This record gives sequence, structure tokens and C-alpha cells, in this order.
Amino acid sequence: MADTGLASYYFHQGTNFHAYEYLGVSSRDVDGEYEYTFRVWAPNARLVGLVSDFSGWNEPVPLARITEKGVWELVYRSSASLEGQPYKYRIVSDSGTHDKGDPYARFSRGKDDGASLIYTESRFEFTDGTWLAHRKNTVAYKDGIFLSAPLNIYEVHLGSFLRHDDNSYYSYREMAEILPIYLKVMGYTHVEFLPLAEYPYDGSWGYQVCAFYAPTSRFGTPDDLKYLINTLHNAGIGVIIDWVPAHFPKDEWGLYEFDGAPLYEYQGVDRQESRSWGTRFFDLGREEIQSFLISNALYFFREFHVDGLRVDAVASMLYLDYDRDPGEWVPNSDGGNENREAIAFLQKLNTAVFAEYPDVLMIAEESTAFGKITAPVYDGGLGFNLKWNMGWANDFYDYVATDPVYRKYSHKALNFPLMYAFSENYCMPISHDEVVHGKKSFIDKMFGSYEDKFRMARASLMLMMTYPSKKLLFMGTEYGQFREWDYESSLEWFMLDYPNHRYLRDYTAALNSFYLSRSELWDMDFDSRGFSWIFPDEADKNLVAFRRINREGESVIVVISFSGSEERIILPTEKAIELDVLFDTGNLPDSGKKIKVSKERDGYFADIRIPPFSGMIMAENSGTRKIKL
Repeated sequence: MADTGLASYYFHQGTNFHAYEYLGVSSRDVDGEYEYTFRVWAPNARLVGLVSDFSGWNEPVPLARITEKGVWELVYRSSASLEGQPYKYRIVSDSGTHDKGDPYARFSRGKDDGASLIYTESRFEFTDGTWLAHRKNTVAYKDGIFLSAPLNIYEVHLGSFLRHDDNSYYSYREMAEILPIYLKVMGYTHVEFLPLAEYPYDGSWGYQVCAFYAPTSRFGTPDDLKYLINTLHNAGIGVIIDWVPAHFPKDEWGLYEFDGAPLYEYQGVDRQESRSWGTRFFDLGREEIQSFLISNALYFFREFHVDGLRVDAVASMLYLDYDRDPGEWVPNSDGGNENREAIAFLQKLNTAVFAEYPDVLMIAEESTAFGKITAPVYDGGLGFNLKWNMGWANDFYDYVATDPVYRKYSHKALNFPLMYAFSENYCMPISHDEVVHGKKSFIDKMFGSYEDKFRMARASLMLMMTYPSKKLLFMGTEYGQFREWDYESSLEWFMLDYPNHRYLRDYTAALNSFYLSRSELWDMDFDSRGFSWIFPDEADKNLVAFRRINREGESVIVVISFSGSEERIILPTEKAIELDVLFDTGNLPDSGKKIKVSKERDGYFADIRIPPFSGMIMAENSGTRKIKL
């Protein structure tokens, strides 16, 4: 926005969705000199000054207040480029003097220092036009069905996916030489990065952000991150990043009481702070905060070509009583616990994103039964296009941890998810949150012996990959790391030297490849016509059998057993001479097994014996599309 008058007007109205072009630092050449314009919003400040390496840290250069609602500005000229130079704002208010990082800084030193770095001369040019055309063609409605395409996400924490021998990080550019190849070989369509905006505390995994516009300097520069994303795109891999618009930490240099008083956070103590996280909640009803956050989301779509945002902690925004005891929160005007300002903000966010980028993903991490998360805003929904199915994950983990003798009493973990599977557009996650803090790694959640754990893990992955939903798997799960995830060290890749772990990795890759090749497994994920039960209630046998169906009416049969003993079922089929086993948890590559079908008086049936902790995917169409490994 060239007109700064309009830019400031829209900023204060909550509709400047290019706010990072108005606030922060911009530069231009004037008469052979470098001219830098600094702008910051600090309505409660009495004085605002610039302190830096280039102007001195002891004597701040004053900014002038240019709007009644608190935008301050400084135009600073230099004979030399200041690119990469650190700076802060020294803010004087009634509560004292504080040095703050720039909320709109494109780069930051992060950690305890938090100095912002001038970054106005990005020279990176994307070459991902082919990918963007593919995205436009796939993330869309076809024949009234949304996302009629496979979506298989690999969730990655960049700081611990792989480290050097001295435990130092791999950079964005180093990771660009490794990660795209691995993802492609493993059969993933997308990678989802835990938050990459600058955060001080490593133990927050990136979820306590201080500089929302600055990709973390742990792994390189903003252009280095663009290089990684561009490389992933050119390998045919989409990029989703975790985005944290709910809250921020109380580090001195961050957004916390930015101008000496609550500004980015809520004013009232009934909404202001999270007891569990020790962070401040954004004031989502304040117009300038809406401009800040919506611009930030669009910044990553525009400037970094990301393909989706996984929006963290949506439930904490939606509920006034989130993480609060009775008496600690104030009901809304109807006496309810819904945060109407947050609801309106999320609707505004998704409307703005999809107006500019109708082919991106907005994914809600929302853990309650709040309705219409993925319904359009015009239909009263929040407007996301995907939601994590965290209820399925929690119930299923309890199920696989149970002795098979007693699993029949928990059979709802297998069939209940289909009672609500089509009420939202779901993604089934096996995520980072469930493999830390004593919850055990995914494979170690499985009941039984060492060998049984691997058998059950393979059956569990088959269940996830064949139930209606999109898919997400956290790094390390694919090969069965037993140790819980540790953000301070690399994944235990040496485990692949052991046969069971290597086999599980190969199995996961083969299962992913099979999933990608069979439209029955993803064509109609959000349409009840894409799923049909055969045996939903075989609790005594600890198994389920069902069909997945595509828009052409082609189907596959899936049978998965979590029983500790061999089970026999008489499976009803259509008019088929035999069933072709397309994929089997116990065979890589598949043996090409065929199962005879007999005609009885009341139909056609196959007599099937299923080994313990195993599954099969079969076709009644003579097996013309078998997996190739």
C-alpha cells in the first residue's frame, strides 16, 4: 500500500491485510543513499526511540507519533546499506523503559537477545510454477467433492529430524538436500513443520513465538527457508507450517505488554493469560491485532509460497473458560462460554485467506465438539477446510494399549469414529503431542511383546490409511522409534540397522505408495458414499471390515484384526470368482494371494482366516491394479 494514510486507516480498522508493508522496516534508494523507514504501533508509549548497532544503543533516535491511535515513524538515511544490522525500539511509558524487538521484523536474532535484523533486500526468486499449478488443480471442489486427492502429511520438527555429529542443527539449505528425497521415497504428499517463526525457548518446540514475521534464525535466513520450500515444491511436496495465533510468551523483548501496558494481549485478567502455558492470549477483538495476525498468515502464503497453515490451539481461542476454573471467567451476553470475538476473528481470517488463495489449506487443531469448524462462513461455520481428529487418536491409543483379551469392551475406538466421520473434513493425526511427556512413542503404546508391537503398529497404520480422512504421521513413527521424541537431539536413525525397524519403515513406504495409487482410499474422504461397513461390530473378534469407494463406484475391501489369535470370518462379496489380496500387513511385496469366493443360496461369500494383529486390502475386480513395490 503506497498511500500510508490509507494504510494506517485500514490498519486501525482491522482490514489492512498487508500490514507488514506499512509497519516494520522498508527501504529505498534516495539520491544515492539508503533510506529506511521504521514504523511501530505503540499507543501507550510516551516516547519511542530506535537503538541499534548503526545509531548507538545508549542514545535512542526518536520516532514521531504519526497517528492518533499510536503509530510512530522514523525516516533514517545512511550512506551504507544497513542490511542485516540489529535494532530494537526503546519504549518509554508510565510503567518504565523497555527495549523491544520489532513485531513486524522479517528477521531476528531470537533467543534471549531478540534484536530485530533489517532484512529488506530479499533476492530469492521462486521457480515453483509447476507445483502451484498442480496445487490449484488438486485443492479444489470437483463434482461437488472437496479435495478429491490424496493428502499424506509427514510432520517434522526441523531441530530434531536430523542433527550433525556435534549435535548442531542442519540448516534450511542443508535440509533441502535431504528432506525432499526422503519424503518422495516414503510416499508423502506434504510436509508439516512445527512452528518456524522466531521463538526464544527451544523447549516450546516453536509454539511460544515472539517474532511472528521472522523465520527462526536457528536454521538460516528467510531466503534460505524460501530455498527449502522451493526445493520441496519442485520435488512435488507441499509445505504446511504450524501457525500460532492464539497466544505468545512473556519474554521481555517480545509482544508482552509491548508499550508498557497490555496491547497485543487482552486487557482483562479473565481472558488475558493461560495458566498452563504461562503465555498471554491475543486480544482477537482488537482491530490492530486482526490486521497483525491476518497479514501474518497471508505473509507466509505470499512471500514463502506455503501451501497451508495448521492453526494451533483453536479451542483456547473459542472458549472463555478455557483453562479456567469457575469464577475466573465472565460469560458472554447470552451466559455462554463461547468467545464471540474469537469466532468472528477466525471467520474473518479464513475469509481473507481463501479470497486471495482458494487453493491453500487452513487446518484447525481443535480438540472439542465445537460445531461447523470446516463449514463455510456463509453457512455459519468457522471456514477452515480441515480439522484434526484428535478424538480418534486419543481413543485409539487407549485401545492398542489394552490387552487383546479385553479389547472387546473398547470396540467403540474402532467403530465410533465413523459415527461422526463426515460431520467435518477430518485429518487423522499421529502427531508430536502424543509421543512425549511419558505418553510413550507410537510403537511403544502397543500392548504385548516386542514382535507383537511391530505387528500391531503395521495394522494400526493400515487402519489410519484406510479410514475416511486425510493423514498425518509424526517423524520417527514410520520406523518405530521406541524412545519418546526429544527436541534436543536427532531422531534415532540408527534403529534402521535392526530388521524389525527397517521392515516397518519399508512397510510404511509401501503402504503410502499403495494409498497414493488407489483413489478408493481418498476420492470421497468427506462423503459418506465413500465408505460402507461390512462388519462394524465384531467386538469379540477385535476386527473391522469395510469398503472404501471412489466416485466411479470402484471399491476395495479392508479387513483389520487386533486380535491376539487367528480369526475366521465369512465375508459377503459381490459377484466375484475370487478376491485378490492387494496389500497385506505381513507381506512385502504382496504374495499375490487369491481367496476363493463361493456362491451360496443367499449370496457370495469368502471364507477368510486372519492372522493375529494383521490386515488385508482386497479387490473383487480381478486385481488389475496391484501395487508395484
